[in-house]
Amino acid sequence: MSGRQDPNSMSVIGHLGELRTRLIRTLLSFLASMAAAFLYVRDLYDWLVRGLDDKLVVLGPSDVLWVYLLLSGVAALTVTMPVAAWHAWRFVSPALGGRVRRRTAFYIPALALLFLAGLAFGYFVLFPVMLDFMNRMAAEQFETLYTAQKYFTFMIHMTVPFGFLFELPAALLFLTRIGVLNPARLARMRKSAYFILVIVAVSITPPDIVSDIIVIVPLLLLYEVSVALSKAASRRAEPAGAR
Repeated sequence: MSGRQDPNSMSVIGHLGELRTRLIRTLLSFLASMAAAFLYVRDLYDWLVRGLDDKLVVLGPSDVLWVYLLLSGVAALTVTMPVAAWHAWRFVSPALGGRVRRRTAFYIPALALLFLAGLAFGYFVLFPVMLDFMNRMAAEQFETLYTAQKYFTFMIHMTVPFGFLFELPAALLFLTRIGVLNPARLARMRKSAYFILVIVAVSITPPDIVSDIIVIVPLLLLYEVSVALSKAASRRAEPAGAR
């Protein structure tokens, strides 16, 4: 007989206690990953600035520590993503049926891979385009001199949000599996979702139509992929429901 308490018999306090425990464990995983990443942060820094002609500038001793902590934090966030997904799945899985529980387990590595894909898109596609746009704007009127803090802050703003946005298909598919969403509802939400995604894309890109298109098109495709996956999940669930 399992020692795990029946989720249906747990009180609200019991659920909140379990949620707090899982949040603390996730936070501890993040801190441990950040400490480990800090040991190799100089190698990460050298790799990220490998394409620059000149060294980045710091305006004070604290800027060096701030940059290293920022890079270590992003690396730790990437490592912690599957840990957070696992704890979230473990928290909701007792309320799911056995078949749904098994099928939703694969979202844990999927979320991690999609987060990495979003970071890669931001870093290898969007960030170079944006940086080149800014350099061309400043080419004739200004002497460009990048500080390390401003450079990496700009880089993080162009990459980390897309790590989360690229998780949209897995998140919507998971909500479809557990019955929160369905294809019909996602289809009705299409106009609103498009509007929100366009606003997000325009707000994080410079006033350049090419940059806007580079960001808008993948986001809209992500939503359509999410709808298609939701339809496929619903069709696969119908025979089981009928039985």
